Amino acid sequence: MLPAIISPPLPSRRTLMKKAPTVEHPVFFEEIMNNLFTAVLAGLLLTVSAVTLAEDCSDAINTIDMNECLSSNFTVARTEMNNYLQASLDRYAHDPELIQSINVAQKDWDTYRTSNCDAVHTKWRRGTIRDAMAISCGIRLTEQRTHELWENYLTFADSTPPVLPEPQ
Repeated sequence: MLPAIISPPLPSRRTLMKKAPTVEHPVFFEEIMNNLFTAVLAGLLLTVSAVTLAEDCSDAINTIDMNECLSSNFTVARTEMNNYLQASLDRYAHDPELIQSINVAQKDWDTYRTSNCDAVHTKWRRGTIRDAMAISCGIRLTEQRTHELWENYLTFADSTPPVLPEPQ
């Protein structure tokens, strides 16, 4: 019969974290990582559901149908952008200066989008297509902004996978 080997109990994860030489505040770091994981998962689920809700407006019968369809797609695009914005803010929650900068940039971008798409509406003011053109402008700029958020704040310089998938 072999002698029983008694091994000491393994240290807990929290104990290991406290002894980690590269992290000054392991509990704070662990909280950030848990919050980031939760936010990323929620954002991913919302993004996937938002992308699947976009409609193909090519079968719209009249201007009213087209405008309703495009408005729905604009809502989907804004929802996706807001998910990427929130994931960006969550990722950098430890950096209040960057959070403030992102919020200022988003506010300025929103002002630009509104002004630019209002100008598109004015360009087409004499036709029934004016609303569709302005809404399409909003969709296009919102999708571009979503990609900018992803590229600037949710990707890494190395081969680490991005926080959220690349928006389409």
